[in-house]
Amino acid sequence: MHISRCKKNFHLVSGRMEKEDTMTTSGTHSPELPKPSRQLQKALVYYAAFLVLGIAVSALGPTLQSLADQTNSSLSQISIIFAGNSLGYVIGSLLGGWLYDRQRGHPVLAVTLSVLSILLFTLPLAASLWLLVAILMVIGFGMGIIDVGGNTLIVWLFGRAVGPYMNALHLAFGVGALLSPMLVDRVVVATGGIRWFYWSVAILVVPVLLWFTRLPSPPPPASTGEHSAETAPRSHPWLILMIAGLFFMHVGTELGFGGWVFSYAVAMKVGPETLARVLNSTYWGGLTLGRVVSIPIAIKVRPKTMLLLDILGALVSIGLLLLIPVWPPVIWIATFGLGFSLASMFPSTINFAERRIPITGKVTGYFLVGANAGSMTVPWLIGQWFESAGPQSMLLILGSAMSLALLLLVGLLRYSKHLTPESEKGR
Repeated sequence: MHISRCKKNFHLVSGRMEKEDTMTTSGTHSPELPKPSRQLQKALVYYAAFLVLGIAVSALGPTLQSLADQTNSSLSQISIIFAGNSLGYVIGSLLGGWLYDRQRGHPVLAVTLSVLSILLFTLPLAASLWLLVAILMVIGFGMGIIDVGGNTLIVWLFGRAVGPYMNALHLAFGVGALLSPMLVDRVVVATGGIRWFYWSVAILVVPVLLWFTRLPSPPPPASTGEHSAETAPRSHPWLILMIAGLFFMHVGTELGFGGWVFSYAVAMKVGPETLARVLNSTYWGGLTLGRVVSIPIAIKVRPKTMLLLDILGALVSIGLLLLIPVWPPVIWIATFGLGFSLASMFPSTINFAERRIPITGKVTGYFLVGANAGSMTVPWLIGQWFESAGPQSMLLILGSAMSLALLLLVGLLRYSKHLTPESEKGR
């Protein structure tokens, strides 16, 4: 009798627990995590969104000359599209941070992807430079919302176990960025232009946005005490500012090199345009392989150690390109090495921050404002000096950015010593 009663109670408790899990996945603020299968489905759709995001973001570099021809612009004039795109990204990041703390994440992502698909279809039809800038600004706005969403929702989904999943998210971005230059080259060879490339990406967005409509959004984590969403920015404003500065430097370097390496290779006479696109893919290939390698490493190695190794590797790669600029083996090895070194910086910075403050949409938005300000400023600076001072000015700008990143990391580590004991836990 006693055993039967225990079994009956167990079944009652099981039924109640299953009901609570269903409520959790439907959008309440319960701290319970969803079932592993549901977690995996959500992670996969985030990876699909970041794959498309990677294709779209890295397309500007290899299509830069075609967009300049399309709008009758010089390279120095067309470089303003980086600023316009990144300004939209900054605004989208700020709005996205506000939205995800107040609205369900998946509907926000589905609507944003719908608008992005329409704009990608219209982009290769813009004949005016300023119309192109306007379209890319709105595209950047949507990209900012998607970027904040992916980085925030995956933290909410996996909590403190997010490390390898975060690296996998940015691996998906890297795969898209790797494929993009090769896809551009194949489309240009097949059709003689870039229209069908952008139209194909616009079509690719559609199944991803439909997938988001079929899955419930992960709830934000329960907030308590000094680690609540409201108090995090006020508790450690300097920490948030320095982390945003670190994002500024390394994202500016990542997209600055990715956006200008094609033009750099042509100016340095590395080879014909097709070979320059292959060099561009080599960079994104290094980024992709670095993210593959970083997934298991993130389980064992602390984020601060990964960040230090990343920055030093990037500085060595840039230094090689500056010291031995015309020897092809060095160009290829250093290009791959720079991508490999920068690969885990974005997810490692998020993981570094997550161990010190709660990651909310608002906090992620602040970080991505720094990232997108860097992606706006650094490529624009390169464009202003590229023709007048020569292509190696790109390397001097990127080397300066990564040197400042090293100084910021040192400052962050020193500042972290003053955090409260509780916020140091799990470091």
